[in-house]
Amino acid sequence: MIKKVLTVAGSDSSGGAGIQADLKTFQEYGTFGFSALTSIVTMDPDEGWSHTVTPIDPELVDKQLKTIFAGGALDSMKTGMLGTVEAIEITRKYIDQFHMNNVVIDPVMACKGTSELLQPENVAAMTRLLLPTATITTPNLVEAGILSEMGDLTSVEQMKEAAKKIRLLGPDYVVIKGGHRLQTEKATDLFYDGENFTLLENEKISTDFNHGAGCTFAAAIAAGLAKGFSVEKAVRTAKAFVAAGIKNGQRINPFLGHVWHGAYNQAEKRMTDIEGV
Repeated sequence: MIKKVLTVAGSDSSGGAGIQADLKTFQEYGTFGFSALTSIVTMDPDEGWSHTVTPIDPELVDKQLKTIFAGGALDSMKTGMLGTVEAIEITRKYIDQFHMNNVVIDPVMACKGTSELLQPENVAAMTRLLLPTATITTPNLVEAGILSEMGDLTSVEQMKEAAKKIRLLGPDYVVIKGGHRLQTEKATDLFYDGENFTLLENEKISTDFNHGAGCTFAAAIAAGLAKGFSVEKAVRTAKAFVAAGIKNGQRINPFLGHVWHGAYNQAEKRMTDIEGV
């Protein structure tokens, strides 16, 4: 039976991040994706690609989740951008009601391309209500600095200390994404299982076509967990999946380029042997 995976997150109409990235990733992993929208992110090309986040009414978030869980618990889920405190509370209600396992919390605190953090009360509610339910959380350096209350993280040793502090907030595992902000020769992430630290290193790919990488990483972990991967295997496979997507990133418009979610499986070669193509 095909495994079922849920994303509770925002919509990115440009197609690279959020719900759109998650569903594409779930499909690439051979899982069946469900989605509950918490917010809609729009970007205005007439205003320097400025971002606007419009939350979805919490009652509608609840109705979406009620629809999704009509068939019972799913095999895994992830959260991304959560528009309101109420949406966070509703998400926790369904996690508890259906005893969800394999919960990936991506603690999104800002839109890429903006420096403005989401409302502090949302971050506090996410920390209080969702991190204790998490199998794993996937903060980037900025998010890890906020969650750990350590501020700017600039070294692997600081990442290790932050990972310890974040795990005390409730998740079973923590992976901190070093990304371009970490001044290392390789793309370095830190995985922490509560006892041991594991550095995950790949080639650092010089490109601006990486929109959606963080969402895709968390979605890939969720899909891997649904398929029965160990947490470490799910993280390692997700890192390889995202690296392929970044290496094959696509220019989408004059403002940004996206990871190609089909790169790992060479999806562009599908459906090319059909008669008449």
